Amino acid sequence: MALDLYQMPARKLDKFIFDALQPDSTFLRQAGQAIDMICEFLKKNCFADCPPPRIKVLKVVKGGSLGKGTSLKDSSDADLVVFLSCFKGYGDQETNRAGIIKEIERMLEKCQQEKHFEVFIEQSRWPNPRVLSFKMSSETLDESIEFDVLPAYNALCTSCCPYSARPMSQVYEELIQSCSRGGEFSTCFTELQRDFMVDRRTKVKSLIRLVKYWYKQVQQPGQAPQKGESLPPQYALELLSVYAWEQGSRDRAFNMAEGFRTVLELIQQYKHLCVYWTINYNFADELVSTATLCVSLHFRPIILDPADPTGIVGEGSRWDLLAQEAECCCRQQCCMDLYGVPVQPWDVPVSTSGPETEAAVCLCAVLFSPLVCVCLKGSRLARQLQHLHLQPSSTHFLPPPSLPRLTVVTILDIILETSDRVLLATDFLQLIYISDALTFFLLFWYS
Repeated sequence: MALDLYQMPARKLDKFIFDALQPDSTFLRQAGQAIDMICEFLKKNCFADCPPPRIKVLKVVKGGSLGKGTSLKDSSDADLVVFLSCFKGYGDQETNRAGIIKEIERMLEKCQQEKHFEVFIEQSRWPNPRVLSFKMSSETLDESIEFDVLPAYNALCTSCCPYSARPMSQVYEELIQSCSRGGEFSTCFTELQRDFMVDRRTKVKSLIRLVKYWYKQVQQPGQAPQKGESLPPQYALELLSVYAWEQGSRDRAFNMAEGFRTVLELIQQYKHLCVYWTINYNFADELVSTATLCVSLHFRPIILDPADPTGIVGEGSRWDLLAQEAECCCRQQCCMDLYGVPVQPWDVPVSTSGPETEAAVCLCAVLFSPLVCVCLKGSRLARQLQHLHLQPSSTHFLPPPSLPRLTVVTILDIILETSDRVLLATDFLQLIYISDALTFFLLFWYS
């Protein structure tokens, strides 16, 4: 498994990345031209012959590994997020996308005839697909490119001025109120996700490439989980790579083996991970103390999307498999120095902050279910929650359509007031995750 990487001396990892993993400049230029051509065609031609009121393509944003600058050689992908005028809110994106995707597919077929390239469109088995996937090849491309085209609501249209400005809290309040599944509308924040990676130093992107390459080897037959199971998403490991560098080094010329070893160490400690950033949203802001705040918690690991507070990208049923392979990798040459001594990881905490802030994150991170099932053992807590207009139904509490504005402090005060002792987050909250079609949360109160 990944013999070329595992047999690579740690001191040569930088050269390995440059020679074997990083796409050459010629392909990147070709890919950029192809992406720009498709984006321009979609903007000018999509819905041009539809009856009024005509749907306008507001913009097309490039994401994926090519958009973020973290693509691997012979494995390049691009997300094209098409922001449309017909989507006035998140709900429109959910209900009206099937016809939109059909029109985009029609335009792509027309585009390939005019621009002389081949498109192989993957037919979705879902009646209301959220994405149009296709592979593009042409005489001007040294290798094919995999595309995902996603229609989206332009949530940031009135909030980002200038372009790099921080989104206003109202954007996230609207998101939390509209969201029924974590990360459901993350495509609306593709620009922020892309910029989070694009702004990283070149060597940090090289570390991300190395981690992605290792991850792809784990997915090979014989290593991947059984049918019905899944490994954690690749995006989670990209974020862990950034977190490892931010917390452990920040040196632009860091030792690649140490950085890689640190990411592997974090993966092995997945049961304790609580990682997030506050560059776009803040747990002390009003956006998290809004009407939709329901008491919730999640099993570790928690890795929050820096662009979308409802997106827990650390979810995956088989972190244990990844942790086992990470442990194995730490014993290979790529993690050993010249004398056969294991390279030491950076000193990086598994949680972004202390227990108090961690409690707030746990309470605020998973704000994506309109139905929160709360099982209570303390009657005093139950009475306090009733004062917050959480309507009891047997042992379940269903939030009304519009909850009052709550703050993290309010929730924590209620819990501490009804407790006979001072409790840490890990003491007074325990989540049992129950999922079928919907996500339910149980909050156990230790009396």
